[in-house]
Amino acid sequence: MQMSGRNVNVNSVFYAEGYHPVQAGSIDGTDILPHDNAVYRAFLCSSAGLYDPLGDPKLIGDPYCTLFVGHLSHLTTEQSLRKALSKYGRVKDLRLVRHIVTGASRGYAFVEYETEREMQRAYKEAHHSFIDDSEVIVDYNRQQLMPGWIPRRLGGGLGGKKESGQLRFGGRERPFRAPLRPIPYDDLERLGIPPPPEGRYMSRYQVPSPPRRKRSSVDREEGIHKRSMERGVNMRKSSPVEKEERSHKRSMDSEDHSFKRSSVETEHHRNRNSIDRAERSHKRTSRDRDDRSHKRHKSHRRERSTSHDHY
Repeated sequence: MQMSGRNVNVNSVFYAEGYHPVQAGSIDGTDILPHDNAVYRAFLCSSAGLYDPLGDPKLIGDPYCTLFVGHLSHLTTEQSLRKALSKYGRVKDLRLVRHIVTGASRGYAFVEYETEREMQRAYKEAHHSFIDDSEVIVDYNRQQLMPGWIPRRLGGGLGGKKESGQLRFGGRERPFRAPLRPIPYDDLERLGIPPPPEGRYMSRYQVPSPPRRKRSSVDREEGIHKRSMERGVNMRKSSPVEKEERSHKRSMDSEDHSFKRSSVETEHHRNRNSIDRAERSHKRTSRDRDDRSHKRHKSHRRERSTSHDHY
């Protein structure tokens, strides 16, 4: 065993990325033995592969756009739930889970939004909001997105009430507390339980992010193509006035560019003419100076010749 960090803050927590029944029954995620019969039953189901989270025929829609809503009032209907959650985005589909015999609400629902962005907004803002005078909780679709998930009816799940004696930790409502006791790394590894992320704990006031879809290069190209097509459609749907304004703007831009280019060319031509004039003036000055020097030299030679003849 190794000791956990001694300077761990009492408000430090961490969240489960995968589900393990034994760990879910532990307040700090380090238990290696089931502490109640329900945990033991969930552990058997998990070990024997008796539960298929994707085998539910009622599962439809995009799991990355789907939100779990719990603690609903039994008076809440599909219509009132849709109205309450539409403030966060466009609701594409909604399934209020009901009793198979009586038809009464089971107190939870799955809500699918049109986009992942709208689901993310509802995930952050709808948690602990009130619908029909009942404080609800929201979470991502763990049944489809959390590896190893076991539902509450088989002894798993998350959350729970203290009165039941079957609390489950690691979720949004009841995160794992940072352990203050020695961590049995060898035993955790033997059971396939991920150890606490020492040095990477979160504050209980931080909102854990739900899983995000991994986008491939094909998805990015399709997104770019889709946006391009949408721009083309918007341009085709433009009114004649808008088209005329865009055409006039392009014409003005073209004229402005031509004027700037003409101005630059004119200025360049003017500068070139100035340089040429200066060069010609310099050449004339040099030539005149040479001529004067030559004349003075000839005059001086003539004067010397005349003086010799005189003597």
